[in-house]
Amino acid sequence: MISYFLIPQQVQSQDLEVEGYFMQDSAMLGERVAYVLKAKSKPGINIVFPDSTHNFSPFVLLEKKSFISSTQEDVTVDSVVYYVSNFSLDPVAKLSLPVYEVFRFDSLVHEPLEAGLSLKLTIDPLPQELGFKDNNVYQPIPTEFNVVVLFIILGVLAVMGIIVLVIFGKKITKRWDNWREKQKYKRFVKRWNAAEMAFATTPDMAQADELLGLWKTYMEHLNDRPFREWTTTEISEFLDNKEIIKDFRAIEMVIYAGKEGKDITETCNNLKDICTDSFKKKITEQDESK
Repeated sequence: MISYFLIPQQVQSQDLEVEGYFMQDSAMLGERVAYVLKAKSKPGINIVFPDSTHNFSPFVLLEKKSFISSTQEDVTVDSVVYYVSNFSLDPVAKLSLPVYEVFRFDSLVHEPLEAGLSLKLTIDPLPQELGFKDNNVYQPIPTEFNVVVLFIILGVLAVMGIIVLVIFGKKITKRWDNWREKQKYKRFVKRWNAAEMAFATTPDMAQADELLGLWKTYMEHLNDRPFREWTTTEISEFLDNKEIIKDFRAIEMVIYAGKEGKDITETCNNLKDICTDSFKKKITEQDESK
């Protein structure tokens, strides 16, 4: 504990008094016994008590409990309780623990008188009638968490995940992309039906512009082309569909001329069918690329 000091010497000092004693006179073999080590000194003296590295032979140290120093009338009292067990078969086991007075470059050892503990070999007689205490309360048994098994399970799952990704990664990705595309198509149809109903109810410029804007945005997503920037002629040439010009003009008449064209419901259905065909074509191309 204080191996960095010079070789200590056992001394007696009036400035430091030590006392060591057991809390009981006798104990059975292996019984837990308290040994009190107490030091009285002048304030300012630096003292150190033994720790678990000290040789407690013939006793075995079980626990050490320290107490806060107290000073009264220029006397400081420090104390430590060592809980020990005796496994020696000697009639009396003796123990004397030192207290170290520490200086800057040296230390002194103060040892109390040896305290004796008699060995109790007799066993208390059993009572004629044994009293049992009923206890039906569930007592949980603590279980230790096996970290090694956890790492093995995680490792196996990681390897299996990598194998699945290597073998089925492309298929899983394609199915995921198709599922997302179908969800987008469902959202488009829902918004288109609402916009078409609003346009049929109130065929003004705002509703017509909302309808065409929704159609161009979704077609731009399906074909990866700038539909919102193209003219009607450019859209017709890209889709190879000249009939779409008539459908656009029927709606544009509402936007620019404020006039309701003929067969607006048929026009809306034609534009919706173009989106549906483009959606099915994209899904088919993704399936064929597997």
